[in-house]
Amino acid sequence: MNFEGLDPGLAEYAPALHSALDPVLDAHLNPSLLQNVELDPEGVALEALPVQESVHIMEGVYSELHSVVAEVGVPVSVSHFDLHEEMLWVGSHGGHATSFFGPALERYSSFQVNGSDDIRQIQSLENGILFLTKNNLKYMARGGLIIFDYLLDESEDMHSLLLTDSSTLLVGGLQNHILEIDLNTVQETQKYAVETPGVTIMRQTNRFFFCGHTSGKVSLRDLRTFKVEHEFNAFSGSLSDFDVHGNLLAACGFSSRLTGLACDRFLKVYDLRMMRAITPLQVHVDPAFLRFIPTYTSRLAIISQSGQCQFCEPTGLANPADIFHVNPVGPLLMTFDVSASKQALAFGDSEGCVHLWTDSPEPSFNPYSRETEFALPCLVDSLPPLDWSQDLLPLSLIPVPLTTDTLLSDWPAANSAPAPRRAPPVDAEILRTMKKVGFIGYAPNPRTRLRNQIPYRFKESDSEFDSFSQVTESPIGREEEPHRYMVSKKYRKVTIKYSKLGLEDFDFKHYNKTLFAGLEPHIPNAYCNCMIQVLYFLEPVRCLVQNHLCQKEFCLACELGFLFHMLDLSRGDPCQGNNFLRAFRTIPEASALGLILADSDEASGKGNLARLIQRWNRFILTQLHQDMQELEVPQAYRGAGGSSFCSSGDSVIGQLFSCEMENCSLCRCGSETVRASSTLLFTLSYPEDKTGKNYDFAQVLKRSICLEQNTQAWCDNCEKYQPTIQTRNIRHLPDILVINCEVNSSKEADFWRMQAEFAFKMAIKKLGGEISKNKEYALADWKELRSPEGLLMCPSIEELKNVWLPFSIRMTMTKNKGLDVCNWIDGDEVQWGAARAEEEHGVYVYDLMATVVHILDSRTGGSLVAHIKVGETYHQRKEGVTHQQWYLFNDFLIEPIDKHEAVQFDMNWKVPAILYYVKRNLNSKYNLNIKNPIEAGVLLAEASLARKQQKTHTTFIPLMLNEMPQVGDLVGLDAEFVTLNEEEAELRSDGTKSTIKPSQMSVARITCVRGQGPNEGIPFIDDYISTQEQVVDYLTQYSGIKPGDLDAKISSKHLTTLKSTYLKLRFLIDNGVKFVGHGLQKDFRVINLMVPKDQVLDTVYLFHMPRKRMISLRFLAWYFLDLKIQGETHDSIEDARTALQLYRKYLELSKNGTEPESFHKVLKGLYEKGRKMDWKVPKPEGQTSPKNAAVFSSVLAL
Repeated sequence: MNFEGLDPGLAEYAPALHSALDPVLDAHLNPSLLQNVELDPEGVALEALPVQESVHIMEGVYSELHSVVAEVGVPVSVSHFDLHEEMLWVGSHGGHATSFFGPALERYSSFQVNGSDDIRQIQSLENGILFLTKNNLKYMARGGLIIFDYLLDESEDMHSLLLTDSSTLLVGGLQNHILEIDLNTVQETQKYAVETPGVTIMRQTNRFFFCGHTSGKVSLRDLRTFKVEHEFNAFSGSLSDFDVHGNLLAACGFSSRLTGLACDRFLKVYDLRMMRAITPLQVHVDPAFLRFIPTYTSRLAIISQSGQCQFCEPTGLANPADIFHVNPVGPLLMTFDVSASKQALAFGDSEGCVHLWTDSPEPSFNPYSRETEFALPCLVDSLPPLDWSQDLLPLSLIPVPLTTDTLLSDWPAANSAPAPRRAPPVDAEILRTMKKVGFIGYAPNPRTRLRNQIPYRFKESDSEFDSFSQVTESPIGREEEPHRYMVSKKYRKVTIKYSKLGLEDFDFKHYNKTLFAGLEPHIPNAYCNCMIQVLYFLEPVRCLVQNHLCQKEFCLACELGFLFHMLDLSRGDPCQGNNFLRAFRTIPEASALGLILADSDEASGKGNLARLIQRWNRFILTQLHQDMQELEVPQAYRGAGGSSFCSSGDSVIGQLFSCEMENCSLCRCGSETVRASSTLLFTLSYPEDKTGKNYDFAQVLKRSICLEQNTQAWCDNCEKYQPTIQTRNIRHLPDILVINCEVNSSKEADFWRMQAEFAFKMAIKKLGGEISKNKEYALADWKELRSPEGLLMCPSIEELKNVWLPFSIRMTMTKNKGLDVCNWIDGDEVQWGAARAEEEHGVYVYDLMATVVHILDSRTGGSLVAHIKVGETYHQRKEGVTHQQWYLFNDFLIEPIDKHEAVQFDMNWKVPAILYYVKRNLNSKYNLNIKNPIEAGVLLAEASLARKQQKTHTTFIPLMLNEMPQVGDLVGLDAEFVTLNEEEAELRSDGTKSTIKPSQMSVARITCVRGQGPNEGIPFIDDYISTQEQVVDYLTQYSGIKPGDLDAKISSKHLTTLKSTYLKLRFLIDNGVKFVGHGLQKDFRVINLMVPKDQVLDTVYLFHMPRKRMISLRFLAWYFLDLKIQGETHDSIEDARTALQLYRKYLELSKNGTEPESFHKVLKGLYEKGRKMDWKVPKPEGQTSPKNAAVFSSVLAL
């Protein structure tokens, strides 16, 4: 409501606005309302004031039901019926809010909203209440807790708000604009300019927004664009109130007179169908408030400030007999509201009283109200207080229930024994970042625990290393979804939540607090992410593939080297294996082995991931071995012999993984055939023993390596197939022992489970005898288990469960070509010294480096994760510390874990798939230097793949030898993309869209433009990228790519492979050039490049203000450069050149970044202009663009 022109008598009550300063009760307050009400010493009522006598209500006629005092002496500024519950909300001029429940107006809650300003409007939402004050919007729960507090500019003077939908709010006031606020993000999303300032009332129908102005006008605005569609000049003075119903708009206000403003007794009524005024309605009261109350007819309620109320039809005549009088305690009514059910009216007066009028004895405020939650009553014990300082106070005064049972404190000493708690383990983050000086370690405080306080675990089952939420202890419902409670949260399948901004606002740091890089899982066939991480953390493999570079278009070794380079550069940000998986999908052997999963199978988890990753493990090692052989010894590839590999020296992969063997076939005729072969990995073969015998892992491993089996084979002596005994002897052991576990059925799973139980019992015996699950160590037992230094040496019982796998194994080659395998006792340095001395004689110790496990989760279809022991060299590069630590890698979730987790396999949900054992001191045997194989020649001229490409169509000039980029040189870059797979999304019940899987993009064109020198602006790379995958959308309007441009048979463009162009960009990045472009973050992401942040100059961020929208390149070019680009389609040459010019303009405006304040003013002007033009560039009269020319003049000059 607009308070201009109100009764001047209101000024008499200004002192009552500060009742806290005046303890005297206001003289205008009716004393009859204060019967049986206690006042605090300052004179403010403590309880609501119900009417003492029952009131007779006549059905269908409004009459007063109750009156209460909200705040003594403080005028009521606004009242509002809650739209969700049976409550009435009242706001005062002192910034205090009070709520009353039900028709009896029982006080529900009362709290301060603002310390100085009055509450001007209240709006109820499902979860809370919105309060609008002068320059503050506060959202509070119905009990008074603050949900958010949004501060507006101090110059704002807000008066009205309008909820347009469940999450969007319009706020208007005396300024010349209206703000649109998103309630989900609590951010200003739009600012609509208002030609006539002073919007104090807002309404909405299904056709228009209605804005009432202090000047007496009512404007009708479009629901989508907020533009003025029509305007009514209702009153010459000021507008007091208006309401809309159906096709009618009724307004009341003030007219200008010679003596000032006078209340106009004619209501202005407008027909919204013809957009014109109809006959004004003369009333018999001075109208200050009006509302439509459409019950049986569209009648109007007109209220005056003196308390008179009149009902009449908007198109009829007002009858003086329809007037009734509200008896306010104060002289003026300040506010008026109608409930949603139209059964109740609320009036607030200038003395802080609220009057409820209803048309029935038991009204309801809403047609369908939800149940209101009440606070639990305070149960005060009636026992007398006891003074504990009195020594003679009898304790019998404390009531104790009478019982004949033995008390807990009466246990005999024989049944109890002291059980000291184990010292909790040191935080894994401290161990990971520790630097040792002598025998003392120093590490920064991770701030994960309170200072000088160490929490103890009361239950052994509590997971010290699970930083995510734990499973609830309540057993209710666990039978229905058992896997939900078995799988720890960090092992569950992680998914990316996509928003309107894509991945920009997704918090990857929540899942990865280390500096190692995770891998994104949304790409097709990304199930192999865990194995990529395992290969990356093998130092010789990492260095080998990064030094590898060949001419094949799809080479897995090259792509793996590019991906490892990204993982090296990343500082905790996730990477994606787009290009590697693209090359993987093109290899025929991968498809023949069934390694290419369909999107439907991958999403539903139909494929057996354990078998799949084991086949992938064999495939990748074989493929890397072949790629290295082709580069090093091309003639040795696929020799005429029966083996797929030649000697282990043919490639470094062979030296690392290959195990040379002798396969002996003994026929029953006595003839023996010996054949040499090699393998890159072993598969575990489990014994067929049904008696439940105890086996060491070393025994099963030896049985699997030195395999002996009976099969049918060809015998040259017998000249027919005969039963033969085939045995395998080892000639040379690999440096990295790779084992596929082959736990593909319940039979193998039961074997692991049984052997883990045997291992658990044996470990308990070594600790000091049989110990049951619930029994604690006796004090004497703990003394025996301590080391001489007094440290507790035994692990916890939980750490011993489900463990069968050893951390180290020793393998010995005997002189008669036999092999001995045994479990190695961790920490036995004496034996390790002897083993090193005997290594020349065939004694080797292997340490567990990685385990890949299959997580069984029926809800998500399962997933694959890896436990990896990250070595010192990786920690030294990333964090500057020398330390070894086990980590869990679950796509982009990376978390340090205790080492026992890497070998614990609960076969109900965590099944082992792949094991990697590494020889000790492996790194010392190989050259770990990385020499960048990409040379400057990649930037020189190259032939196009397109058969029809002609020199006259050339759009770029390659770099000359004297133009090779130097550190700090500028390069303008732009890329265009096509869509390979459409986005998968779903619509929620509230109408919002949720992205399940983003669209898969592929780069189609990359352009690089010279950024300095005499040829500045001339492109030196303009490559169209050939693709063998099906394109579902060329996005021609935005990319300029047309069907046929990427086809080598019919394209007239300069067509290259993705690998060729990728090498050019990698060379530029490695040389330290700075890329200038618009939206480069997305470009580099799709190209699959990791670029250091100091080498990226993105104009989308240079010309951006915080918490504001991003501005398009087209609008920036028009505003700053007076260029009109992207008329019909996008052109990457034009966009790259424009971005360079914008960067030059930025340096000019900001004085090379030395005057940020002056540049901030320029940005404010940019955003103001953009809002006025709706961020649209005016249509050109005759657009000419450089891209329409066949050849640039500067290119012709060259």
